[in-house]
Parts: sequence; C-alpha cells; structure tokens
Amino acid sequence: MANPKVFVTRAIPEGGMRLLEAVCAVEVWPGEAPPPREALLERVQGAAGLLCMVTDRVDAALFDAAGPGFKVVSNLAVGFNNIDVTEATQRGVPIGNTPGVLTETTADLAFGLLVAAARRLVEGADMARAGAWTAWGPTLLLGRDVHGATLGIVGMGRIGEAMARRARGFDMKVIFSDPAGKAAGCGLDEVLAEADFVSLHVPLTQATRGLVGDRALSLMKPTAVLVNTARGEVVDTDALVRALSSGTIAAAALDVTDPEPLPPSHPLLFLPNCLVVPHLGSASLATRDRMSVMAAQNILAGLRGERLPNCVNPQVYEGKALVPR
Repeated sequence: MANPKVFVTRAIPEGGMRLLEAVCAVEVWPGEAPPPREALLERVQGAAGLLCMVTDRVDAALFDAAGPGFKVVSNLAVGFNNIDVTEATQRGVPIGNTPGVLTETTADLAFGLLVAAARRLVEGADMARAGAWTAWGPTLLLGRDVHGATLGIVGMGRIGEAMARRARGFDMKVIFSDPAGKAAGCGLDEVLAEADFVSLHVPLTQATRGLVGDRALSLMKPTAVLVNTARGEVVDTDALVRALSSGTIAAAALDVTDPEPLPPSHPLLFLPNCLVVPHLGSASLATRDRMSVMAAQNILAGLRGERLPNCVNPQVYEGKALVPR
C-alpha cells in the first residue's frame, strides 16, 4: 500500500520531518513565503494530511479540494484562527496544534521587546552602525526604567503568566486583565490607564479583534510602551500609527502586525518609537524543533485513526470507535 500523502506548507525543522518521512509521502512547499491560495488548493488534492502554518487558510474550499481521503490537519502553532474549526468538526476532521512548548520562549521574546523598546536599544544600535555616535552624552537616547515599573498584562494565559514571572524578577508591579474571563484581574480600562508597559497575550477572536484601537490607546499613559506578541489583528494598525506619531503613547514593540508582513513602505517601519520584528516569538532552535515534532505526531495519530495528542476539536471523536493508542 502506498504511503499516505501529506502536504507541508513550509519546510519545518528536522525532528518533525524525520517522523513524517518515515511513513508518509511528504511534499513540502519550497521557499520562505507561504503557498499562494491556488497552489495550496492544488497541492492538497489527494492528501491524507496537511501540516500548515497560521498563514494558511483552512476552510470548506480546502476540504473540498483535498477530497474524501483527507483525515487530519496539524497547525504548527498554538493559535488556530486560520482554520474553520466548525467546518472541520462537521466533516469529522481533527485539528491539531502545538500548545505549551512555546510558552517560555515566547515570553522571553516579549520581555526582550519590552526592554529593547524601553531602553531604545535598536535606535542605539542603528546610531552606532551609521557612525552617528560621536561621543557619550548625558542626554543621549534617554529611555525608561523597567525595574520598579508597572506591567499590565492583557490575557493571563500560559504566556501571560510566564511574562508575569519575568517581570517580578525586575521588581515590577504586575496587574492584568483577562478578556476571556479565565482569571480574576482588573478591568481592561484600569490596566491600560495604570500600566507603564502593556503586553498583549490574548488569542485572536471576534471579541479581541481590534481590541486596542483609538479609545484603548487614549487611555494609556503618554509614557507607556505597548508590546504585542499575540496576533497583529488585536491592534488597530492605523490607530497605533496615529498614537505613536502624536505622542499618545511613547513607543511600541511588535512581533506581530496587521497586515503581516508589513509592506516596506508602511509608516510603522519608519517611526523611531516603533520596533518591529518578523514574528519571532517561538523562534528558538529547541522550541521550533519540538513544535515540528508535536505537529508531526498529530499528523501521524490522525492517519492511524488515533486521537491526536493535541486536538482543538475533540468533538470529532464523540461516538466514534478509535484505534487504541
């Protein structure tokens, strides 16, 4: 019997690839850019599984293109807002993700962005590289203290909690708001108004899309710094440009943007008080390799008819006889 076809929408680290290639006919989209929509629908035809990224839209059209032998989707991410989970569940297709493994790594990046924005590290590096640093000066690139400041966390899930642990090491006061209501905290308005640094850690939902817009930004201190390592769409990009340009807030540090990536001419990239990095939250060697293994394990379990190790729609298993693990 031929090995089942699995389409992988971008090259993944070796750990996951080895698992897939041992038992599957694996096709990998070449290059760093995601496959165009037409190519994705073409390549998924006849596939039994899809290992995808958050940039790949998985919906009814994709399920139709894949055909009746399509068994499993695995997202190389914790979030899965790129997938129509309701449609997948109705079709009996389990959806996997990679939770937990990237918590600490993403929190490292978020806190690093906070410090970099507060102390204007990128501006300083650019100055040194351009030869514009001529002497030490008592007023050169004055930033903001992180130690002793107030950190406001919006979204107290795993990454939010990890961010709070890092903040306490800097003697920061930590306050939080949890729009999902899973943890008791302050109201969002109170967090925005009191915090010196606001760090976003909410999933992208209908309720959180555009959560930080003109009104939210106007509540923040003019000395405050916004950090976003959640999803770009949580922040109204145009509102952020206005806030940074007018001095409504002092600075922003973004690992995610809307759109993503930003076009080279986008105004955020030219504002000295805005630090943008290319979605590096989980980008450590160890974490990305573990994510690839988890994503591959989801695929392999789905192909065998077993329950996925990390499944976001366990309803697909209700009333079904599964192969014992």
